[in-house]
Amino acid sequence: MTRVAVIDCGTNSIRLLVADAQARPGVGGELRDVVRRMEIARLGEGVDRTGELADRALARTFAVIDDYAAQCRELGVERVRVVATSATRDASNREVFLEGVRERMGVVPEVLSGDEEAE
Repeated sequence: MTRVAVIDCGTNSIRLLVADAQARPGVGGELRDVVRRMEIARLGEGVDRTGELADRALARTFAVIDDYAAQCRELGVERVRVVATSATRDASNREVFLEGVRERMGVVPEVLSGDEEAE
């Protein structure tokens, strides 16, 4: 069994799922939830107007990511995936966000396309 985490950085909220994953040959796999959390960070505040992620929004987001990173360490998470959606995709300064998350989580967020996000 492998303990995994997924962090979804959306325009308004950041979600964390920590689960135990068990591969099952020929059937795919099974997940057992360990923790589910959601925090409001409003990462996308003002992006439509300015085209950039605001400093205050980044600070709020990084505070949540710091908290999630600590929880992942405490729970012994072995693999982490971070995804980001519309606000990050649309921001001209998205590299600041991507690098900040990489520093905190050890992985670069995957910025989903509009089609991937819609799925």
